[in-house]
Amino acid sequence: MEEKRKRAARNRTLSVSYDEMPNLEKYVSSPEDLANGFHDDMIINGDLHECIDDIPNDYFDLVIIDPPYNLDRDFHGRKFSAMKSSDYEDYLRSWLHKVCDKLKPDGSLYMCGDWKCTSSMQRVLEESLTVINRITWQREKGRGAKTNWKNGMEDIWFAVKNPNHYYFDVESVMMKRKVIAPYKVDGKPKDWEETDEGNFRITYPSNFWDDISIPFWSMPENTDHPTQKPEKLFAKLILASSKPGDRIFDPFLGSGTSAVVARKLKRKFCGIESNREYCFWAAKRLVNAEIDNSIQGYSDGVFWERNTMKHNH
Repeated sequence: MEEKRKRAARNRTLSVSYDEMPNLEKYVSSPEDLANGFHDDMIINGDLHECIDDIPNDYFDLVIIDPPYNLDRDFHGRKFSAMKSSDYEDYLRSWLHKVCDKLKPDGSLYMCGDWKCTSSMQRVLEESLTVINRITWQREKGRGAKTNWKNGMEDIWFAVKNPNHYYFDVESVMMKRKVIAPYKVDGKPKDWEETDEGNFRITYPSNFWDDISIPFWSMPENTDHPTQKPEKLFAKLILASSKPGDRIFDPFLGSGTSAVVARKLKRKFCGIESNREYCFWAAKRLVNAEIDNSIQGYSDGVFWERNTMKHNH
């Protein structure tokens, strides 16, 4: 565990100091703790293959998976290496079907990927579940490339155990969009509203999301995790596909975004993460969520377009 890095005064990136660790340790469970008895709201610091059999089957309403993509990546000392697609699919099979078993019969699953691994994910997912949509979301950050198109998108596969019976609440994930060309009938706004901040329309969400901001240094949710997902992104998945009090499982918890958003939205969670430092980041974020349950870009029951909300937290 590193001591706090020297950061600019306005940099709000979360870190954990040695002094904070003893108070956070109680939030982090070991595989031995899990073997002695599973309970809700666990952060388990262990290897997924080692822990998965001690997690109950048919238990979770929602699973969110953000696994290593098929890329060379260093997760603070734990390296993941790119491989042939067929080998990557074998890697997915080594744990994905067991993870799918954790879902209730009417449960839903979301799995994050990028252009390179997304077809492998679909193939392996369809061996266990029914894929019913692919969400594509715009990453507004990304390196340019001289010999290729800049990668500005990622995918999320939406799959269910039973395509005839699953929970989905579209009303909880409505979008608030700025109206560029206001249309009036009899001098009154049609399907939009005038406010002091501008003209807005409440719209149904599609499977293309262009309202997501990647966490950056001035946002309190930001950590040094190399592939951290935004709270706003996971809030959409959790609100649409679970109810308050439901249980959510994340087998690659990382810096804890799914657990933190679950807590903010009054759901229960379980997450497994092999990197101990990341577990402490997740624990600190959970403690902070007890004080501040706001989610950047989500307010008054609707999601706002990027940079349009008057009071972005």
